[in-house]
Amino acid sequence: MKKNISKSIKFFLLTLIAAAITDLAKSQEQNPLNMNEHIRALGMTPPVPVSLEGFSGEVVEVLKFDLYVQGFSFVAPADAQYQISGNNSGNVTGSVSDKFAKKIILSRSYTGGSLRTEAHAFANEIVQAITGKPGISQLRGSTAKIAFKAQASGSGNGEIYVSDFDGHNAQAVTTDNSIVAAPSWVPGRLALCYNSYSFHDDPDIFYHDLTTGQRKLIARYGGSNISPSVSPDGAKFAFISSIGGRPNIYVANIDGTGLRQLTTGVEDSSPCWSPDGQWICFATKISERRCLAKVSASGGEVQRISTAGVLNPTEPDWSPDGKWIAFTSQMGDFNICVVPADGSATPIVLIAGEDPSWAPNSRTLIFAKRAGSYRYTLSVLDVFTKQVKDVGRISGSDSEPAWAK
Repeated sequence: MKKNISKSIKFFLLTLIAAAITDLAKSQEQNPLNMNEHIRALGMTPPVPVSLEGFSGEVVEVLKFDLYVQGFSFVAPADAQYQISGNNSGNVTGSVSDKFAKKIILSRSYTGGSLRTEAHAFANEIVQAITGKPGISQLRGSTAKIAFKAQASGSGNGEIYVSDFDGHNAQAVTTDNSIVAAPSWVPGRLALCYNSYSFHDDPDIFYHDLTTGQRKLIARYGGSNISPSVSPDGAKFAFISSIGGRPNIYVANIDGTGLRQLTTGVEDSSPCWSPDGQWICFATKISERRCLAKVSASGGEVQRISTAGVLNPTEPDWSPDGKWIAFTSQMGDFNICVVPADGSATPIVLIAGEDPSWAPNSRTLIFAKRAGSYRYTLSVLDVFTKQVKDVGRISGSDSEPAWAK
């Protein structure tokens, strides 16, 4: 009798699962993917529960920020899968214990830096020890950086700033007293490209070496030259120019030579590179509808990227692992979405916001969100869990973030 009951229960559960899978498939065909409902279907995981003991002050603040935006949640030690403990008496010292494996998987003591810098370094190693993947708190031995447009309250101008990725240690890069926007990092270098109205009635594009402070004009081709995006190898940049009468995608060498037009469409905007440097994704209008598209970096046919279920996609950013394209959609409000770069699924609507930029781990995004009329603040989002932390405001309005890679 018990066997028959057991079989009946199993059959009932299998029926429910089959029905759920059918409903899921239907919903994916008809609607943008909902991250919370389909986390497992996408190979994503819920937050990793960790505990934090022994630290104080800004070290706790840094560790919680860094780990939270990389998919960790904070629980009591008894409920934690990993127990993080240590102290910051003078310097940061800490260890990580795997409760299930009953062993210490990381033990570190840091010297020679500020407590904040050492805490970022520890967070980076915690992520590596637990997930086996590099953390995002440091890049090439220093605290990870972002660039963004900062606009003072009541001002129509904007300047480019650089800060740590959590908003600390912000410094002005430009003092043009003009409209300066669209920062793009030169991969592997402490350098930026951006557009500015400072020396011309129309915007020009500049290359700015942050180590020396020197900058040079690299795009003044007549008309507007905006939205630079530097190639993964740092040798070229894509941008929007109206030199031909309407905004289209152009590519040039990083010094501004070798100009080549790639598109002839309508209302092209917001170019970004695939991580292998073979493709450029951008927003455009095809058959009177706003959409995302891609074109070979060497030129050729424009190919549409499906974003079925969301409207007016723009501001794409291709993830460093090549799997995802994040973008902004406007469906009444502005929303951050992601879509598989290969078009294998419909878009996922993540959170209200604009201007997404991927971190090197291909799971964390920084973006701008509205904080009132004509004001923005920056936030950092873990895509896989939808956990979000706000970055401290630098100016009256902070927008157009770009994560250093």
